[in-house]
Amino acid sequence: MQKSKIDVILGIQWGDEGKGKIVDVLASRYDIIARFQGGPNAGHTIKFGGSTHVLHTIPSGIFHEGKVNVIGNGVLVDARIFCQETAELRLAGIEPRQRMKISDKAHLILPTHRLLDAALEARKGAKKIGSTVKGIGPAYTDKTARCGLRMGDIFSPNFNGKYNGLKAEHVLQLKQYGFNLEAATIDGMPWKQYEEKWLEGIEELRGFEVVSTEFYLDRAMREGKRILAEGAQGTLLDVDFGSYPFVTSSSTTTSGVCVGLGVPPSAIGKVYGIFKAYCTRVGSGPFPTELHNETGELLRQKGHEFGATTGRARRTGWLDLPALRYTLMINGVTDLVMMKSDVMDGFESICVAESYRLDGKPVEGYPDTESAERVEPVYASMPGWKTPISSARSYDSLPQEFKAYVEYIVRNTGLDIKMISVGPDREETIVNA
Repeated sequence: MQKSKIDVILGIQWGDEGKGKIVDVLASRYDIIARFQGGPNAGHTIKFGGSTHVLHTIPSGIFHEGKVNVIGNGVLVDARIFCQETAELRLAGIEPRQRMKISDKAHLILPTHRLLDAALEARKGAKKIGSTVKGIGPAYTDKTARCGLRMGDIFSPNFNGKYNGLKAEHVLQLKQYGFNLEAATIDGMPWKQYEEKWLEGIEELRGFEVVSTEFYLDRAMREGKRILAEGAQGTLLDVDFGSYPFVTSSSTTTSGVCVGLGVPPSAIGKVYGIFKAYCTRVGSGPFPTELHNETGELLRQKGHEFGATTGRARRTGWLDLPALRYTLMINGVTDLVMMKSDVMDGFESICVAESYRLDGKPVEGYPDTESAERVEPVYASMPGWKTPISSARSYDSLPQEFKAYVEYIVRNTGLDIKMISVGPDREETIVNA
């Protein structure tokens, strides 16, 4: 039997595109939903049945009965945050142990990773990158330095020795930075208290099925199972192809699926590129179409553009086609999905950046970080639709001005928009538009 393919859900802007909702919408078509990178710095919001759920580590297919959710080897797990998520799922009537497998090669975020993250961000001062301070960077640093702890280690008879040894190294580093450990807190509690909660979380994790998920996924593909890979953050935050150094610490692109799940490039099928009808960004770094005016604030308020993980206000701006075309190229996107279309219901006119100019000259492709801070967008303007679209359930029922906006994006990217989100709820989605 020919092996099945793995379809991929990716953010193709600066994150926060709405990937969690689309994974939830598509999950019924798949047997397995597998998260391949990132950690609790992600915030995937899912709304259905009048309830709102925010996931940070657990894949967004968890609400679908009969589906297997996989946390891949490329993911980072904070035992305390993970267990908060599982507790909330149980309150919603879902037992996550029955629906989830975790890679034995996924790395752990220690409480001291979070302290290091805070210390390093503070040392950067005005040059800080806007970290979520969830310990992501330090944990990935230990992974590449070959001194991290992995999920498989929690079953070792010497786990406590391994944990205390790495913690001691972190404490030494923190003292060298002049960090005040006595006054340190994590999520509003003394860090030693957080550590106690974290160790309780390790006990909870020992009750989950921890396996070599690369073998599980290979077997599933051989059996013809349908698999959906779920990414976190966005392509423009990729550690290689994003606006470095204002990036995350993992590969957020299609190539990250292979590394983060242990599957070959030949296994990749469809690649869904998720983007907002406008742009947002959290933290520092270039943002060519950013709006520092009433329009930007209106987008922020109407779009509820505040981080699901940090609560921070997001920067907002018009849709950026040069950035979009760059991320389509990097990822080999096959299908576009446009989110938050309804946020732009009331605008008299809408702008889209068609290209950039730098020092008066046209810019080819997508520029490096320093140049991206200085480029001037060249905008096209078109009429807004000025009518609510959240009740629309078919493409034909959408206003003509909105369809003109969609068709403009299709012409300028060369890809069809296969799904359109017209509201936050699972049902507020137009499929196969």
